[in-house]
Amino acid sequence: MMSRLRMRGAATAVAALLALALSACAPGGEAPDGEATTPSTGLPDGVTVELQQGRSDVAARQAQVVVRNGTDETLVVGSVEVEDPRFAAPIVRVEERESTIGPGRTVGIRVQLPDAACAGDATEAVGSTVILDYTLGDDSGRASAGIEDPIGFIEPLHVRDCRADAVADAAHVSFTDFDPSPPGEPAALMLGIAPTGRSAVLISGIQTTNLITFEDGGDTALETLPIGLEVREGDTGMTEVSLPIVPIRCDPHAVQEDKRGTIFDLEVEVDGEPGEIELAASEELRGQVLTWVADWCGFGG
Repeated sequence: MMSRLRMRGAATAVAALLALALSACAPGGEAPDGEATTPSTGLPDGVTVELQQGRSDVAARQAQVVVRNGTDETLVVGSVEVEDPRFAAPIVRVEERESTIGPGRTVGIRVQLPDAACAGDATEAVGSTVILDYTLGDDSGRASAGIEDPIGFIEPLHVRDCRADAVADAAHVSFTDFDPSPPGEPAALMLGIAPTGRSAVLISGIQTTNLITFEDGGDTALETLPIGLEVREGDTGMTEVSLPIVPIRCDPHAVQEDKRGTIFDLEVEVDGEPGEIELAASEELRGQVLTWVADWCGFGG
């Protein structure tokens, strides 16, 4: 009797293990903890993807997964995720919704770029993988495929982000105040540098923007205003540098349509290697600067 019970118990266990194995191997199945398994299917024939970033995406730190439906049926795309080892988390779509793409049509699905991954193998790793849920005619599923970055924006972004992290480890750098000026005279934009004491950085200069340049008393606009401030390991206290700024142009639409006029390229040197990081004015300071430009140029309200 005991022998038959053992045999029956063993058979039940084998059947359970077999069912578990089959469910784990099934396409689009779920793992025992309820998490979706990694998709094993590629994109449907005729469907292609690219990762692109337009100028309007930069300020919001976004990009677009551009999906082209080269089939004869309507394509519906739901969840979109891009995995890339150069980022600390997956790139996901900005809005949780579905995108309907007709035959022969192309749609850009906006995605949010997370913080960069700057340690370990991330500095040398390349390549992105897109994972998306789709319905194409009567077929639906989750597809995974490599995705190209044809304009090559990810690698420079990763380099800048990691350089910015290194600068932030040495000092907190920001625009701290703004003192407007009457027409014909330079205003003062204050640059604050507060060392952390942890590491060193050289703040060598700051470049003009498409809207703002620097006044040095000469007849020509400066491309770069030298700063030459060295932050050493162990330094403390705040240093402020007054930047004498003037508008580089006075056409009204330059202010009305401005997106990057108060985002400056700061020239730095970390561990003996020169480079640049972006430094943006806060929304409050940005508003003050744009109002000043309009008044300075004579078209303010």
